[in-house]
Amino acid sequence: MDVPPGLAGPPGDEVQVPAVVTWLAAGAALRPVWHNMLGGLTYEIPGRCYVKWAPPGVDLAPEAERLAWAAPFVTVPTLLEHGADSDGSWLVTAPLPGRNAVENRWLAEPERAVEAVGAGLRALHDALPVAECPFSWDVATRRARIQNPDPHRFGLTLDEALRILDDPPEADRLVVCHGDACVPNTLLDDDGRCCGHVDLGSLGVADRWADLAAATWSTIWNYGPGHEHRLLDAYGVAPDPERQFFYRLLWDLT
Repeated sequence: MDVPPGLAGPPGDEVQVPAVVTWLAAGAALRPVWHNMLGGLTYEIPGRCYVKWAPPGVDLAPEAERLAWAAPFVTVPTLLEHGADSDGSWLVTAPLPGRNAVENRWLAEPERAVEAVGAGLRALHDALPVAECPFSWDVATRRARIQNPDPHRFGLTLDEALRILDDPPEADRLVVCHGDACVPNTLLDDDGRCCGHVDLGSLGVADRWADLAAATWSTIWNYGPGHEHRLLDAYGVAPDPERQFFYRLLWDLT
């Protein structure tokens, strides 16, 4: 099975800064941080905050709700404000300590980074209370949001892929999933330990393999092959090829 090309990364100079981000900066310097596949942008106003912006059609209000809910249990960015206008929506959050797990320091030490991501994901799953979570990220919720009806990388036709998604495996363990547990969304301290999580816009209750399938897959995109078992070992779970395949297919189509 092929893996997707690089899905996101720092924005290039050709990306125009949204007007609201310029307004929020109020003349301060802006450092571009991230550009995702949906056209979203994240900027740092050094020493003050981060501004995450999304174009029309991508509402950041659900992420604001999830950040506020998760904050008492795990280390996530503190929400300072959020809003929307005809050009898009935005979140302003306080900075967290630590470095993105795909910064150069950790690209040079992928084994340590992968172990920290796995341990950090397990800690998040253990800390967030399923019974109190008002959000869902289950198969039915995601199945209704197919955006990419092209499962060619799995060697399937669309009809074949949809039949697979209509028959999900029994849940291994229900947890409050991160919802985008790809390695760039984990922050690491200088000692190589997880110290926070970002981009929780899809956080919700689901089988833990919904997160694990994406997290292990993203080790290939970001560090190259050979690290998936290390992440699972650090998390504390044996490989599960059936659930991993199912949730990667669901991820790719939605």
